[in-house]
Amino acid sequence: MTKLKELTDAKIEAGRKAKPEFMKGVDDIIDKAKAFQQGSDAIKVGQKAPNFELPNPEGKSISLETLLDKGPVVVTFYRGDWCPYCNLQLRALQAKLDDIHALGTTLVAISPQVPDGSMTKSEISNMDFTVLSDQDAKVASQYGVAWEVPEFLMEHMRVDRNLDLETINNGNGNILPIPATFVLNSDGVVTWNYVNVDYRTRSEPDEIIEALKKLS
Repeated sequence: MTKLKELTDAKIEAGRKAKPEFMKGVDDIIDKAKAFQQGSDAIKVGQKAPNFELPNPEGKSISLETLLDKGPVVVTFYRGDWCPYCNLQLRALQAKLDDIHALGTTLVAISPQVPDGSMTKSEISNMDFTVLSDQDAKVASQYGVAWEVPEFLMEHMRVDRNLDLETINNGNGNILPIPATFVLNSDGVVTWNYVNVDYRTRSEPDEIIEALKKLS
């Protein structure tokens, strides 16, 4: 099976060929962000994950506490259904969901999109994990992965992609989560995490599964 990194690397390379100046600008932004260690405030292995209560696409509130009653939880933050890298990641996780569930684990994907906009109904019906809406980025902030998007990227989204993040994210358009994944044991303690300010790279589902196997 094709690794997620191979898919995201191919998309990055296609972007470099199609829009070299834009991708160079993204590289510069990511380099600066890494220089300032953005993402270094993310909750660490050994720390207790903050509880949250967020709405799913139907508007029903789901709490981390309730999910942990069933066993370990994987919490992954993504930018939105408009992000091609996020879509690659979510599809890759869906493909490995049986393996994740077999380990007694619940997968939760959190984005700042409004509840009825996180994914279309048809997409939700094809994915069997929990999708939650963190509209004010409060949970992303608690987990240390909220990122103020540079104007260079905001301009690209507005002009080149016709994306109005203010509307998509209910008035909080310039704050997006750093794509990050946390494996929590049944006590809510982080046992593994992946945090990278470069939104074009993601954790491999197989790495998540290996981390979960160590819990048993």
